[in-house]
Amino acid sequence: MEVQFTPDVEKKLNELATQSGRGPAELLQDALAGYFEEVAQTREMLNSRCDDLKSRRVKPIDGEEFFESLRRREDELLTKTPPQ
Repeated sequence: MEVQFTPDVEKKLNELATQSGRGPAELLQDALAGYFEEVAQTREMLNSRCDDLKSRRVKPIDGEEFFESLRRREDELLTKTPPQ
């Protein structure tokens, strides 16, 4: 497989390879393996949360209500402790 990088990204990869004493291919293998693991964990978490919503184990909250309550709490904190 061949992957094309912008000159800037290729420069950063080569610099990191030089600093770490590892080859660019090895760095990319490790980076992709970590990325794929993170994506799998995120997918598993989202599937679990969707299952919780579908089974009604958790109740969804209204986004607008949440952000409004967040704004109120922020305003309350700011009035109690004025910024310096």
